Amino acid sequence: MQESNPEADGETEVSPSLTVEQAIANLTHEDVSLRYYAAWWLGKFQIDTPAAVEALIAALDDEADRTALGGYPLRRNAARALGKIGDIKAVPALIECLDGSDFYVREAAAQSLGMLGDPACIPALKQLLFGGIEAAVQVPGMPHLVQPYEAVMEALGTLQATEAIPLIKPFLEHSVERVQYSASRAMYQLTKDSVYGESLVKALAGKDIQLRRVALSDLGAIGYLPAASAIVSSAVENSFKLIALKGLLEHQLEPFKPESLNDEAIKVMNLMDTLL
Repeated sequence: MQESNPEADGETEVSPSLTVEQAIANLTHEDVSLRYYAAWWLGKFQIDTPAAVEALIAALDDEADRTALGGYPLRRNAARALGKIGDIKAVPALIECLDGSDFYVREAAAQSLGMLGDPACIPALKQLLFGGIEAAVQVPGMPHLVQPYEAVMEALGTLQATEAIPLIKPFLEHSVERVQYSASRAMYQLTKDSVYGESLVKALAGKDIQLRRVALSDLGAIGYLPAASAIVSSAVENSFKLIALKGLLEHQLEPFKPESLNDEAIKVMNLMDTLL
C-alpha cells in the first residue's frame, strides 16, 4: 500500500531506503541488480501511479538484464509487479509476453493476467494449451515443461473462461502431478463439480510434502469448503494449513459485508483456532 510522505523535496516515500521516484529511475539504471530490485519494490508496495506502470511496462522489453541461459530476470519481476499493482493498462503488454522466449516471463505474465481479471487475454492464454498433453513435455536440460501450463490453467480458472474447459480437461491426466492439480483447480472453478475438489483433497494424502503443500494452496484458492477438516489433519506445517483455511474463509465472507459471518465461516475460524 502506498504511503504519502510530503518531504521537503516533494518525493513520495514508501520505504526509508527508497522513494517511488528513485525506484522508477532505477528501472533503467546501469546496474541491473538495481533494476531488478526496483521492479520487485514497486510490486511489493503496489505503487499504482501512471509513471510506475509505464516504467514497468517498458521494462518488459529490457535487454540488459539477461542470464547466460537467455532468461530475463527484470522482465520476470516487472511482469509480477504489474499483476500486484492491478492496472489493466498492462494487459496488452503482458499478452505480448506470452510469446516471449523466457519460460519464466511467460509464467509471470500468465499469473498476472489472471490477477488483472481482463477477459481480453483469454484467447492468448488458451493458445498456450493447444496441442494438449502430447505437446506438454519437458524442455531438454531444463526443469520445466515447454509452457507454464499450471499458471495458464489457473489464470483461465480465475477468469471463469468456461470456453477453455475442453483444453484444460485433458491435463487432468498429465504425468506431472502439479499440472494435474492445476487442472483440477481450474475445472472446479469453471464447473463447481465437487469431483475436482475431491481430487485435490485426495492429494493431501500423497507422499511428497511439496505436493501436499501445492494441493493445500489450490484448495484454499478455490475455497473448497468440504476440504476444511482434511486440511487441518493433513501432514503439512500449520502455517500452510492456516493459509489454505484463510482462503476457504474468504470465500465464505460476503464481498460487501465482510463482518457478516455465516455458520460455515465460523466453523472455518474455529478450525483455524485449533492450529494457533
